[in-house]
Amino acid sequence: MTEYTRKEVLDEAKKLANMLASTEEIDRFKQVEAKLNENKKVQSLIQKIKTLQKQAVNFQAYEKREALKRVEEEIDRLQAEIDDIPIVQEFKETQIVVNDVLQLVSKTIAREVTNEVIESTGGDVLAGETGSKTKN
Repeated sequence: MTEYTRKEVLDEAKKLANMLASTEEIDRFKQVEAKLNENKKVQSLIQKIKTLQKQAVNFQAYEKREALKRVEEEIDRLQAEIDDIPIVQEFKETQIVVNDVLQLVSKTIAREVTNEVIESTGGDVLAGETGSKTKN
């Protein structure tokens, strides 16, 4: 079995990251994100929400509960308006796809490392036990 240094493994991880960044899913995400950032309506609503969030912090600090409640309701209304915009929905969908790809890669690596440890210690992959466990 070949031994690798931590640096070699991290270099390979960087190569894998570059490969992932070049996938169709990530490419689509970048395109949709660019459209989202160019969308004037979305950006305007985001700015309004940020302003209201600052007001909410002040109202909370001064214990102005009624004003805080009104501002929070307006933030929720604006957030719902943003969520109804098709490009926002598309962005959220591409985020989910990218996240799924990253989780799949992560789980595959974890599973393969575990299996390699089990096999290299003479363990039982199906039982999920390393050789040290099966010998005891």
